[in-house]
Amino acid sequence: MTETQAIPLAVVRFINTKPLAYGLDQHPDLFKLQFHVPSQCAALLHGRSVDLAMLSAIEYLRQPDYRAVPGVAVASKGPVRSVALYTTRRIEDIRSIALDSRSRTSATLLRILCQRRYAIEPEFVTMRPNLSAMLNRCDGALMIGDAALFAQPGPEVQKIDLGEEWTNMTGLPFVWSFWVGRPQTVRPAHVQALRSARVAGTSSLDTIVATHRFRNAAQAAIARSYLHENLRFELTEEGRAAVERFYAAAADIGVVPDAAPLRFFDT
Repeated sequence: MTETQAIPLAVVRFINTKPLAYGLDQHPDLFKLQFHVPSQCAALLHGRSVDLAMLSAIEYLRQPDYRAVPGVAVASKGPVRSVALYTTRRIEDIRSIALDSRSRTSATLLRILCQRRYAIEPEFVTMRPNLSAMLNRCDGALMIGDAALFAQPGPEVQKIDLGEEWTNMTGLPFVWSFWVGRPQTVRPAHVQALRSARVAGTSSLDTIVATHRFRNAAQAAIARSYLHENLRFELTEEGRAAVERFYAAAADIGVVPDAAPLRFFDT
């Protein structure tokens, strides 16, 4: 492709990605937007049905020719609130964990924490995200995204924030997702539009909350504090170091064959 064309773009349909996709619908000359859960965004990019996607971090390692958009990510340092392990047991007594089927990155992070922080070796069972059903089947349940953010389990259920656990263990932020694609189809104009969307979106967090459909005012208040206080939307040097640490740990426990450095699109 020698000139800029509109390319298929897969966007994760959680509230935490809205600041990064802000205003992209105003660029039909650059993007054909689709909205999916993280695992489906990854499947579409891996299958070449889209040219660019918001990918959870571990999915970047699936193809050696992938590139990331520089400076843009969904990240956190400390509590993230939207990725959590729920359990009614003490951690050392957990023997099985139900994994939310929508994201491999969160599942990989949990496997790392189980081995390196909790010293447990539970059975992992992939399930659809339903907290009650998951806890009926297993000792613990991994939930992600809006379902975890707005979950209201009973007082007997403990919520363990995986972002906070990673930061406590490493001192680093955790990078959950970023824009990924192939250099053959993504042009500098696409990259610049995505970087500009981040700037516009992070300046419009209250507008994003006000225009999103929530079940009630309590959910809107949770989302507002979540976007303002828990999330970061820039991929910094510290964030890149955190990604490399995560990839190295994932390779060490055998989730991926090898770690690889992040490589970026030209701007």
